[in-house]
Amino acid sequence: MVEGTAFLYAPYVPNVVQVPKGEPQDEMERYQAAHRAARTELEQLCTSMTARDPERAKIFQAHMGILDDIVMTEEIEMLIRSEDCGASWAVDQVYSQYAEVLRMSPNSIISERAADMADVRLRLLRCLEGRTDKGLAGLLEPVVLFAHDLLPSDTAALDPSQVLAIVTEVGGITSHSSIIARSYGIPALAGVTDICQIVKDGQLVLVDTLEGALIVQPSKNELSNFRAKQVEFHAAREREETYRKVQPTLLNGERVQVMVNVGAVDDKELQCAAFVDGVGLFRTEFLYMDRQEIPDEEEQYRYYRRVFEVFAPAPVTVRTLDIGGDKEAPCLDLPKELNPFLGNRAVRLCFDHPDMFLTQLRAILRASAHGRLKLMFPMVGGIEDIRQAKALLERAKEQLQSRGEQWDQKMSVGVMIEIPSLALLADQVAKEVDFASIGTNDLTQYTLAVDRVNPVVSQYYRPFHPALMRLLRFAIQAFNDAGKQISVCGEMGSDPLAVTALLGMGLRTLSVGASSVAMVKELVCNLDLWQAEQCARDICVLTTEAEVKERLERLKSKP
Repeated sequence: MVEGTAFLYAPYVPNVVQVPKGEPQDEMERYQAAHRAARTELEQLCTSMTARDPERAKIFQAHMGILDDIVMTEEIEMLIRSEDCGASWAVDQVYSQYAEVLRMSPNSIISERAADMADVRLRLLRCLEGRTDKGLAGLLEPVVLFAHDLLPSDTAALDPSQVLAIVTEVGGITSHSSIIARSYGIPALAGVTDICQIVKDGQLVLVDTLEGALIVQPSKNELSNFRAKQVEFHAAREREETYRKVQPTLLNGERVQVMVNVGAVDDKELQCAAFVDGVGLFRTEFLYMDRQEIPDEEEQYRYYRRVFEVFAPAPVTVRTLDIGGDKEAPCLDLPKELNPFLGNRAVRLCFDHPDMFLTQLRAILRASAHGRLKLMFPMVGGIEDIRQAKALLERAKEQLQSRGEQWDQKMSVGVMIEIPSLALLADQVAKEVDFASIGTNDLTQYTLAVDRVNPVVSQYYRPFHPALMRLLRFAIQAFNDAGKQISVCGEMGSDPLAVTALLGMGLRTLSVGASSVAMVKELVCNLDLWQAEQCARDICVLTTEAEVKERLERLKSKP
């Protein structure tokens, strides 16, 4: 529950054309004024970032160096004087040419500077249009962020300490941006139609993610009632926090593993190492987002190694690259698809780019020498996919062995169960892998044929649908019968009603966002397993989602 000031975000998209914009001297003055404005913005960002994040401040210091480059400045001014064009076209031409030169460099350190060049280009072009900075990386005060949509790269770039809540017009509670926002502990409301046409910058807004409510410019009475609910909410959170370091054990004494989902590899997620059973989902795609070049093996190795070292000796479940759907990566230059969720994504994409996949596998394996690895393949549709992925894994091991590299020789191999075809084959899948993790977001989407980020059909996204309950129970029982570990790493793992059902079905491992660890532990420690098992049997013979939720609510209300 959040009270704060609205901030409307719309990513800047330049429209540069080669047409005369005025006299050369006038265009020169426009360029010089834009240059000064861009430099002032970067100086302010450096000052604010140095105080709270010195490493990120270095990025903006580098941008100032690019902006002040004498050679590029001279080339821009020469174009303005000699060509029949405006300042915007001159800036676009010079920066784009230099960015392309950097991008083609075989040296990964140099090629990655192309992204910095592109950022400075956009800043200058925006200043030439006289538009203010609406970027997320440099927010100077806490705000409630409003946007039509947020790309995962947008969410990854923001400073969590400066974002009180996120409200978007599209997407849903299981959209990638919503998931990542919650991993930061940022409340998120998605699918609020036309809200960016209603709310204005600077307005007071109240965001209640518990009830999915939003109030713009509240009355005194609304504000008073909201603040009273805030007090109750924070009291409940404080009670939950007492469970954060507790070992999660059911009332009958049976141990449940609570693990954490890791995405951005920030301090909040890494600090969980002291009170969780390991990493149940390490989203590696973050390293590929918001950049123009695919990260090389050495960069990936350093990135993964940090997580292994922090969580050792607990296991780290690394999900191989899961790009596609609502997750884009500029460095891959993927074609637009009519239905990306059913398209070339995740392990399918990796099969089409085996060199890229082998590079990632080698980096993960090398990093595992510093901890304990559980390697997991996403978007697997059948046994053929499992065997193809395992064959590539063996090739990566052979490549490392020829180089004399080390890795975790006791590593285990698993899959994400998120396609119904794999869930229905769970008894056979358990013979092929060491473990599985259920991605409930996509499994719900594919089982019910509902786009999980489309608000128009959000009423059909029903995670408590009886058919899904049966599918979950079948997969869990199949792996339990085989003596193999099965967990849940999707959003159902942090939903109190769903956790009750999953534990009743026999699940004993949950992986959740850092902000949900304490809440899930509290639920586990106070759950009567016999009642949960009876409830799980009941819901699998019911006929509607409403009946399933009513049965679970009835159990929740029992003393």
